[in-house]
Amino acid sequence: MAASAYTVTRSIDIAAPADVVYALIADFHHWTTWSPWEQTDPNVERTYSGPDSGVGASYSWKGNRKAGAGSMTISDVDPRRRVTIGLEFLKPFKSTSTVVFTIAEQINGTTGVEWTMTGERSGVTKLMTKVVPLDKLIGGDFARGLEQLKARAESAV
Repeated sequence: MAASAYTVTRSIDIAAPADVVYALIADFHHWTTWSPWEQTDPNVERTYSGPDSGVGASYSWKGNRKAGAGSMTISDVDPRRRVTIGLEFLKPFKSTSTVVFTIAEQINGTTGVEWTMTGERSGVTKLMTKVVPLDKLIGGDFARGLEQLKARAESAV
């Protein structure tokens, strides 16, 4: 079965400086405070490796059926502006994606954040998304995560 490309994007404005927002994204240790998937398994096993933040920082998890297993590694950063992450799911099914957080300071003092995931649908993912588009499957999670990121960043100011 041939693969086909997908993109899922959500954005939000946050009333916090770009450096605060960037720090919450570029350090996986902070994801427990805002990631929409952190509460899917209270017993998830987390492993951090590499530097605490920035290029080379890595986070892997192994959890229940809902949390699955996988890893993320930051592959590129433009401090205060962009964080690029390689995402690999091992369970419930294998897939790889590229995740990009784009951070833009606005004239009104807020910071705009865009969360985009791109990749190729193949195998199980391609079959599943024929029934329910990937955007509908995880777009709500992205929106919830951005709301939680907003709350966390704004409370830090």
